[in-house]
Amino acid sequence: MTLAWDSLGAGHPVLLVHSTVCDRRMWQPQMSVLAAAGYRAIRCDLQGFGETPAPAAPYDDAGDLDALLDALGVEQVALVAASGGGQVALEFAARRPGRVTALALLATALAGHPASPARRAFAEREDQLLAAGELEAAAELNVRTWVGPAADEQTRARVRDMQRHNFEVQLAAAQEFPELDTSFDLADITADTLLVSGDHDLIDFREIAVELAGRLPRARHVPLPWAGHLPSLESPERLNPLLLDFLRTPAAAPG
Repeated sequence: MTLAWDSLGAGHPVLLVHSTVCDRRMWQPQMSVLAAAGYRAIRCDLQGFGETPAPAAPYDDAGDLDALLDALGVEQVALVAASGGGQVALEFAARRPGRVTALALLATALAGHPASPARRAFAEREDQLLAAGELEAAAELNVRTWVGPAADEQTRARVRDMQRHNFEVQLAAAQEFPELDTSFDLADITADTLLVSGDHDLIDFREIAVELAGRLPRARHVPLPWAGHLPSLESPERLNPLLLDFLRTPAAAPG
């Protein structure tokens, strides 16, 4: 599978992996900022999102990132990823630790983390709306759940549009295929790691950030009191300096 992608700038590559509420367009507020800071910003759409078709066979998102970097001739990258994209980035960083120079995770998901009652209720309601063909209502549910109070109406509209499009791409697929079961160990991650959570997000994602900060040897957790689930969209003028500072300043060695 060839992922849809685009890039801006030159310098050390930064690969941006989107939330599963969005697509690669969510990184628009970061692309020119990263390029101006001397990085090559690369963003892609995972299978079934944005301009990349839904899977036509069992798929491997982390393997797709590896293949994309090979195709671009990129040896090493800093990874910046959000939510479900963060889960993909964690797997990639564990499977290919020598390829990842830094790892910034915004409200990352984590495979196996037990869902809170609020997260289970969201998933059940989303399933009900999609089963009834109410895509607009399902997209609106996602906006209410995942977009924090710092976001303006234009940002909410952008998230609504991205999520609605993702539903259309995924529901139009002739068959739903599972993700391949690949073995990896988070203990193999060696990159400096920034974990960001938002105080207005579901509690799951703060818990995940705290857990990962304790498991990964070169990690720090930064809770943002103003943020919801999508801080890079909700208030990029506050998130971008934090991101650039992390990319420029490696974390201290453990111990």
